[in-house]
Amino acid sequence: MSDLDNSIPEIVIELAHARISARAAKDWALADQLRSQIADAGYDLKDVAGGFELISRQAFPVISRIGDMRKFTEKEFDISVGIYVDGFIGDAAESIKAIREHSGESTAIVVIISGAVSADELQLIKSIIDQRTFLVQVTEGVGFGEATNAILKFAPSPYVILMDPSTRILGDALTPVLRELQSGAWSAVGWRGGLVDVDDEWRSVNDKGPGAVDVLFGYFLAVNRSDAIECGGFNNRAVYYRNADIEFSLRLRQAQGNLLQMELPLEQARHHGYYDTDPDYRDEQSRKNYERILERFRGKNEILVPRR
Repeated sequence: MSDLDNSIPEIVIELAHARISARAAKDWALADQLRSQIADAGYDLKDVAGGFELISRQAFPVISRIGDMRKFTEKEFDISVGIYVDGFIGDAAESIKAIREHSGESTAIVVIISGAVSADELQLIKSIIDQRTFLVQVTEGVGFGEATNAILKFAPSPYVILMDPSTRILGDALTPVLRELQSGAWSAVGWRGGLVDVDDEWRSVNDKGPGAVDVLFGYFLAVNRSDAIECGGFNNRAVYYRNADIEFSLRLRQAQGNLLQMELPLEQARHHGYYDTDPDYRDEQSRKNYERILERFRGKNEILVPRR
């Protein structure tokens, strides 16, 4: 075995030695599992005469375009929290810390970062990576719809919570949501949502509180991954987030999916994606997203829930 870098964590070295023992015992499945754990810890393992070498990997995958996206991890989890980050890295870091505090090892955190990051942001990103937090950076940038669909496609669990970086978890919000999704009664469960106002010709949504709803908002939106993909996911043309969650919800309803709004221990911090985005861009993209909703769904009252 070659001399090892003193910066390599002891646990990673222990995993590498355990892999040697597994290979000696011809336990190939365990050896592969240990290699995967070493990779998740940020190291590539190279077999050499007399032992192994450990090579530090990039802190997280960096790709040029979303089409180059692959699995976040080979590990499997009960549920994943997916976050799309387009600027405001500090906001996302605070959100991720709260998720960790109020969730266990069966919860993965998967993040897609759009565009370039500064040196300071890079250090902050590295500080939030652990064995259940996985990040991918798309250097050429990626819109909300495409990024969110990639999270749905590659999330390492049957259920996914799509969460805005401005949302903060204050307690155990995941257990009740997972329980409802696992019941099979709901395709999606969320924190905020409402009923389409048919009297307003579908131009607005009214919050009627917990219960079955027409739409759920993307502050904290948990979905059955297979149902979300089967209905077509989010519209790839939605480069900005606003109103894209309404269109997605109506796609689920049209595919006969049921949506549940719940009270959950969450709060919303400053929504930088809205208040600190160029208002002309924000309003233009929001309008485009809503015009697609009206064009495709307005008047299809049969897809709305009976509760009015």
